[in-house]
Amino acid sequence: MRQPQGSLQEAMQLKDLRALVAADLEAVDAEIRRQLGSDVALVNQVGEYIVGAGGKRIRPLLVVLAARAAGIRDSDHIPAAALIEFIHTATLLHDDVVDDSAKRRGRDTVNEAFGNPASVLVGDFLYSRAFQMMAALDSPALIRVMADATNTIAAGEVMQLMNSGDPDTTEIRYMEVIYRKTARLFEAGAQIAAIVARAPAPIEAALARYGKHLGIAFQLVDDALDYRGDTEELGKNVGDDLAEGKPTLPLIHALQRSAPADAAMIRSVISEGGTEDQARIRQVVESTGGLDYTARLAENEASRAIEILAGIPASAFRDGLAALARYAVSRSA
Repeated sequence: MRQPQGSLQEAMQLKDLRALVAADLEAVDAEIRRQLGSDVALVNQVGEYIVGAGGKRIRPLLVVLAARAAGIRDSDHIPAAALIEFIHTATLLHDDVVDDSAKRRGRDTVNEAFGNPASVLVGDFLYSRAFQMMAALDSPALIRVMADATNTIAAGEVMQLMNSGDPDTTEIRYMEVIYRKTARLFEAGAQIAAIVARAPAPIEAALARYGKHLGIAFQLVDDALDYRGDTEELGKNVGDDLAEGKPTLPLIHALQRSAPADAAMIRSVISEGGTEDQARIRQVVESTGGLDYTARLAENEASRAIEILAGIPASAFRDGLAALARYAVSRSA
């Protein structure tokens, strides 16, 4: 990704953001480990494997920052952050089976290490455990938000499946997919943070909108990194989306602006998948401005997220949310 311009250049390092809510994140990690416990040995084995894989835990970080910014007075944001991570992890387990992925975060995926059945079924366990945690929070409003969000995410995954292999996928269809499959969980995480903090309705609405724009920016950057990232840094193979025939925004933009021969090649790769023409396609994506265009859209979404925070009372945690948006578009992995 090219570096963002203007105020977005001043991205706080992720370690600084984590330090701001270090005690909360430690509590979230402990809650995740506790809730992963099961009397079924395979669940425990896969659970330990998942925890051992690490990860940035961006979504739990979002929840605890948003809850603190909304003035939380108890600890209900801890299970809220953990359940958001459970839902996210469940979607990854299922996605890796659908995509036949072998690497994530620099190590074998769960389906590669334990097989597809275990990956699907432990994903189901995480989903259901997340809803048990929601029930324990005893908040009908939170349950409504999360029920709607998980349904939207599932529909988004189906929409992405329909777009896969379709060279006629439009930017509008692509944006709808990334909202549903990625941004909706960011939106829900920020919103339930406000709910558990018992924040006023305008703050809840503002945080939800912030989460939506943050999530869109995050996914746009992810999709650009598939063409310009570093395999070791990303922890997965660069070009996976292209190899799977996924028409993400850089490719859609390039297809609309490339010479007829290059357009035909791109259409063929989207339809058939594969890795044979990846180097040439990356050149076309670069030369037609697909990566720069995607970066500009991501920066716009991050800027909108930051602007929305004007409706949240000033605090170090609100500043942390702004820094999280800047981090989302400045990262290289």
